[in-house]
Amino acid sequence: MNVSFRKTSLVDYPGRVAGSLFFPGCALRCPWCHNRSLVLGGESDLIPLEAVLKHLEKRRALLSGAVLSGGEPTLYGELPALIRRVKGLGLSVKLDTNGMEPVMLERLLQSPETSPDYIALDLKAAPERYVFLGSRRESPENALKTSAALVCGSGIPHEFRTLSFPNGFITEQDIEALAPLADDAPWYFRPFRPGNCLDPAWDNLEPAGSASAEALARKAVSLGKRGICPAGYKLPHA
Repeated sequence: MNVSFRKTSLVDYPGRVAGSLFFPGCALRCPWCHNRSLVLGGESDLIPLEAVLKHLEKRRALLSGAVLSGGEPTLYGELPALIRRVKGLGLSVKLDTNGMEPVMLERLLQSPETSPDYIALDLKAAPERYVFLGSRRESPENALKTSAALVCGSGIPHEFRTLSFPNGFITEQDIEALAPLADDAPWYFRPFRPGNCLDPAWDNLEPAGSASAEALARKAVSLGKRGICPAGYKLPHA
């Protein structure tokens, strides 16, 4: 298995210095996705996973975590073994996921050795709108709901993530539809920034202003959720 790798990150894992692994492939085709080459193939800087593990072992005195992101890491059957190995190095593991692979997520959560120490679950749009995100799954709405229930019931620290867009793609109605999936964990709202989008037309959009993210966060708060709109956020792997 080959992955893209950021050797050191201060922003991908809350409160930790981490190495970040980006797995190719995804079951969704979100037009705004900024990891175009990872999703479609053609990423030029993929390296063997074993080389990444050797680096993590060498740097474990300086690192305190590893982030498994993508693309989508839960597509890979080797993921439980990988988490076990990374934890064996004394590193905490954060999993970034779109929730389209609840079977793998449930498998990970069956053992402390394979459970992530932190999970970030994307809530991209109202569940019924996932069918319009180019899903490769027969029932993406059910997959998302199942994954959200698994994350919320896991007892593992977690967060939710939603982007805001200048074209109004995500509305307060989406937040109302997503709110039942979220518990009292932080729900971060961040403005879209164009660049290397899966659909090149989205690169022509203006960056979303912070006001759009703040409005969605306020809506989440009004629904009893921990809506947060942090300043100065940098998209992973951008």
